[in-house]
Amino acid sequence: MTEHDVRIRAAHPDDAPALALALVRNRVYMKPWEPYRPEWYYTAEAQAERLVDGGVRWFAVSGDRVVGAATLSGIALGPFRSASLGYWVDQGHTGRGLATALVEEACRAAREELGLHRVEAGTVLDNHASQRVLAKSGFTRIGTAPRYLHIDGDWRDHHLFQRLLHDDPPPGVPAAVPLNGDLA
Repeated sequence: MTEHDVRIRAAHPDDAPALALALVRNRVYMKPWEPYRPEWYYTAEAQAERLVDGGVRWFAVSGDRVVGAATLSGIALGPFRSASLGYWVDQGHTGRGLATALVEEACRAAREELGLHRVEAGTVLDNHASQRVLAKSGFTRIGTAPRYLHIDGDWRDHHLFQRLLHDDPPPGVPAAVPLNGDLA
């Protein structure tokens, strides 16, 4: 398969069986970057619930197979206008720019469809491939959080990143007025 056989599209609830198969197929590969998951997580039923219970997702698909995903979760509106980004790529499709394409699509939609100001992401310290994806996609490292998430059986430190999407005010909020009142 080549990268030309893969397309990125919005996730649909009927993708649950293909998503479950992808997660099973990549379970061992993704273990160093994933939290503990009960067996039920790897079923089509569990994935069907996840697909309707919040977050906005995009899939990389090759034929009828899901070979990658990006998810925006924890979407906050109001003055924050932010979301957290997670993504993964099937072990058989790494190194082809697919993760970068998924991240770019999530950021495009975050700005253009959701009106967000920023997207944040975190990686375990030694996930250099993911850190390269974020750098290529315009993310800046903003710090390191000790024992940030329980990943692969232990509380892991994470590097935190953000990408500012624009500096426009939130929808319905007028642009800033200079403090001295001078509008000229």
